[in-house]
Amino acid sequence: MRPRLHGLMKLGNDLVSQHLREVDGQVRAALHGLRRDPRAKALRRRRSAVRGTKLWTVTGVTTGAGAVVVETAAADPGLLGPGLIGAAVLSGLAAVSRGVQAWRLHKEPLPEPLPPPVVLPPRGSVAREPLQRLGEAEDTLRELLDQLTRGAMVPPDSVAEASATGAEAAAALRAVAAQVHAVERAREHAPPMERGHLTEAVRALRGQLDEGLDGYGALIAAAARALAASSAAAPKRDLTDATDRLAALASALRDLSRG
Repeated sequence: MRPRLHGLMKLGNDLVSQHLREVDGQVRAALHGLRRDPRAKALRRRRSAVRGTKLWTVTGVTTGAGAVVVETAAADPGLLGPGLIGAAVLSGLAAVSRGVQAWRLHKEPLPEPLPPPVVLPPRGSVAREPLQRLGEAEDTLRELLDQLTRGAMVPPDSVAEASATGAEAAAALRAVAAQVHAVERAREHAPPMERGHLTEAVRALRGQLDEGLDGYGALIAAAARALAASSAAAPKRDLTDATDRLAALASALRDLSRG
């Protein structure tokens, strides 16, 4: 009974640890969206410009109305009337400036939001380090493709295809990483005679992760070459070729995770 009780206790601890990692991931996702998400930053700039427009408009109307009251009601307004008029003019100019800024910000398309951060496997899992590298690689690819889009350096279809393929490959890699973690957990509860076979399965899956990350890195390198030599045709073809190779690799990884 003791070995079975020990196994149940270990399984319970694993479930609690998994729940804590999920909660931690939710907290980090909220911080991630507040601090790094370019879409959230753009929305904050829009709201700030609108608030500034309203504030300066109200200030201009208030000071203008005050100037009218002073000029019409006061026997000797002195410098108060001209001062209020000047404040109203300056407030009106500021309101127009902020209004133009708000209009421009609303005309600009919103950036794509960052994907939520993925909860990493626990320390000690061979899938943790590849997923950390994948997250960094996704950020790098996103930045490169954004710059290529803003500079119109490659056809928009090529950028869109590279972005979609990168997302597909990342999803396939995370599915394989989930398999790795599941096999690792199963190995802890397996009889000793079965653990060697499961260790080999983990090693093979880790090899698939490394291969997929190499393909993802090739796409990043192609995007970087296209950005560095935007006037040349070869890097643009390299980006298309790298996208095709990564798409094929993502398809193979997807088939592996389903199998």
